Amino acid sequence: MAATQTSSDKKTPPDKKAAPDSTRRSERSRHAIYDAALSLVGEIGYPRTTIEGIAARAGVGKQTIYRWWGSKAEVLLEAFLDLGEQAAREAGGADAYVIPDTGDLATDLKHVLRLTVDQLTDPRFEAPSRALAAEGVVNEQVGRNFTEKLLMPSLQLYVDRVRAAQEAGQVRAEIDPRIALELWVSPLAQRWLQFTGPISHEYTDTLVDYALYGIAPR
Repeated sequence: MAATQTSSDKKTPPDKKAAPDSTRRSERSRHAIYDAALSLVGEIGYPRTTIEGIAARAGVGKQTIYRWWGSKAEVLLEAFLDLGEQAAREAGGADAYVIPDTGDLATDLKHVLRLTVDQLTDPRFEAPSRALAAEGVVNEQVGRNFTEKLLMPSLQLYVDRVRAAQEAGQVRAEIDPRIALELWVSPLAQRWLQFTGPISHEYTDTLVDYALYGIAPR
């Protein structure tokens, strides 16, 4: 007599293979695109970088890029912002987004401007930041996005630090912090963008001294 198969004897079907996580796949693709855009701009320059080239380097279809961004400038801006966030995490996380307040305004400004010089001369940052700055001059929307997402948050850090110095009696109360910061930020930007002179720690230290103490005889 043949044995009957009980429910416990029945073979259960093998577990179905888990469906791929589309969110993780999208993030991998997004960061591959970031890396591709940054590396291409560094290697061949912004004018020769194309959406097709970025897609090929990243190993994705160009339709994937156009689904998320409207132009190579938008790709590069987002990639550059992501690079900045990575650098901030490496430098100490949230603390990297503030200007230190040691009670000595000159020392604090010199410290952060030295870090700015280091970043501006870092090959990872120099090519994409120059490309975005140049594109922003001829493309109003790119310029506005670049200013809103990158420049304004950085400038606000200086505003906050100068206001703190005002409250401590180290800066005259009637001084407009937004105008004051241009005394050291704008000359540095001009030298870097237009190659009108070298940039160095010594240069930015001097900018701070001139801004805070003036150039007239004491």
